[in-house]
Amino acid sequence: MALVGDRWTILLLRAAFRGIRRFDDFCSDLGIARPILTARLRKLVDAGLMTKEQYQQHPPRYEYRLTPSAIALSPAIVALVRWGDEHLSTEQPATILVHAPCGTKLQQAFWCATCATTFGPTAIRGIPSDPN
Repeated sequence: MALVGDRWTILLLRAAFRGIRRFDDFCSDLGIARPILTARLRKLVDAGLMTKEQYQQHPPRYEYRLTPSAIALSPAIVALVRWGDEHLSTEQPATILVHAPCGTKLQQAFWCATCATTFGPTAIRGIPSDPN
């Protein structure tokens, strides 16, 4: 949470999941101040959640791309977006998340590979990890 828990960082990751890659596009999309955006992007690059790739030499300009480590955060980001839309918004969500190949509205759940079934959070329990 120390890495991704602040407001701007989570919004920045959400924008990157939507395909935004360039500094000015992040500024426009989020309405974020340039110094704050610079600091957050540097933090995400340093942590290995984004890469910074030059796409223009004169003047130097960069794109910021999600790494596999950041992509692994997508279920958590989606869950937070959906929770906010359902519990905090007084308006219809600006974006509805769908399965890209077929357009069906996203249903998020846990999956048990052994039972081949989905389940909710009440069916989860913690057990001690094996120290070996």
